[in-house]
Amino acid sequence: MNSVVRAAVLLMVSALALYSVGVWSERWTARLEPWHVVLFWLGFACDTAGTEMMRRLAGGFQFNLHSLTGALALTLMLGHATWATAVLWRHDERARATFHRVSVVVWCLWLVPFVTGAVIGRHLGR
Repeated sequence: MNSVVRAAVLLMVSALALYSVGVWSERWTARLEPWHVVLFWLGFACDTAGTEMMRRLAGGFQFNLHSLTGALALTLMLGHATWATAVLWRHDERARATFHRVSVVVWCLWLVPFVTGAVIGRHLGR
């Protein structure tokens, strides 16, 4: 495995870890906290960087289910992190206490391209 592939995989796994810890800890505490938002943004940054590295390795955007769900997932992650930031910025206590209801849905949708990417990568690596 070359160093670019290794770095891209490390970034994607980091995105999984950061985003998962942010989403699930926010879900379990049932209250959005600033450190959750930091994890959302770090997960988004890792996912974006890893996705860009994978796109370059693939020679550009491939129009397929994995790429389309990946683009949707990145858009949802961006919206999720932006919304979380706005909720904290506005000091909206009602939204802060109910925000977790959406987080797990976004996380589940994000898992689709993560899993399909891992399956495709494993298949291509043989």
